[in-house]
Amino acid sequence: MDFGVVLQTTPPSSRVVELARVAETYGFSHVWTFDSHVLWQEPYVIHSAILQATRKVVVGPMVTNPATREWSVTASTYATLNEMFGPRTVCGIGRGDSAVRTLSGKPTTLATLRESVHVIRELANGRPVEHRGQTVQLPWATDHGPGRQTEVWVAAYGPKALQLTGEVADGFILQLADPDIAAWTIGTVREAAERAGRDPASVRFCVAAPAYVGDADAESMAHQREQCRWFGGMVGNHVADLVERYGTDSTIPQALTDYVKDRAGYDYNEHGRAGNSHAAFVPDGIVDRFCLLGPAQAHVERLTELADLGVDQFALYLQHDGKDQTLSAYGQVVLPAVQGAARRAIS
Repeated sequence: MDFGVVLQTTPPSSRVVELARVAETYGFSHVWTFDSHVLWQEPYVIHSAILQATRKVVVGPMVTNPATREWSVTASTYATLNEMFGPRTVCGIGRGDSAVRTLSGKPTTLATLRESVHVIRELANGRPVEHRGQTVQLPWATDHGPGRQTEVWVAAYGPKALQLTGEVADGFILQLADPDIAAWTIGTVREAAERAGRDPASVRFCVAAPAYVGDADAESMAHQREQCRWFGGMVGNHVADLVERYGTDSTIPQALTDYVKDRAGYDYNEHGRAGNSHAAFVPDGIVDRFCLLGPAQAHVERLTELADLGVDQFALYLQHDGKDQTLSAYGQVVLPAVQGAARRAIS
């Protein structure tokens, strides 16, 4: 299993870059950032600084969208970063949430998302593509060849979005760490890939969720839950859309849909913030299931379970007051334990 870190691009940007640099020293392979240009700083500017300050990590947004950024501009950004720092970018993309809703917009259709995945991937890797009724190519961009290309990973929850992911994406991003829901989504993506004539093993699987390493006593656990409850509110925005579209009696696991019944609204001015007052509807049980909390060994056990399901990468949201201690615990204890167990299992 690879490990990534997801950073929010809040000032000072130098702190974001430093956390990325430290993460690389601990063995993290990916650095992801939020992408919501009204709420936070412009991620691609900071990506350039992260790539400059590091040697190997792959950098990208978790996640961008096809609405607020013109696709050829997005692709040109990746191609430029690849020319400057080597092919070290990844495009995480979804239909859009905070970036569009803060401007009174709506998430894009799945058809738009599907088309954008193809256009961004081809252009970013120096290949011609049909876009807006004509053939477009970045004449200066380089195709680095198999294994060294900018991949496009799709974030999804619902059946149709998961089907799209299996059909066209290089990777799948699930933004929660519940093993039961992970098993359902991974199975759905794999089935879609196989039906589309793709090798299901060619699709990478990334689980992304807050992780907070702390003590196991009741007081500490209560604090960790409050620091990570915002995540259930963020996921709840997408789940509410699913419930509106599919209802509560569908193939979607009730473990994902039931908890939003008490959701009364959401203020995007508090989006992604610890202490978000609009996440009060999220029960402790959902925080425990969606996030990784407690001592390092508890994290190792959950991640081992996810790895057994086929998860290729765990990307930890580092958005709470325990950033340094959690990053250190992952580097010194969690990564070695999980990756060591995987090596022993292979041998």
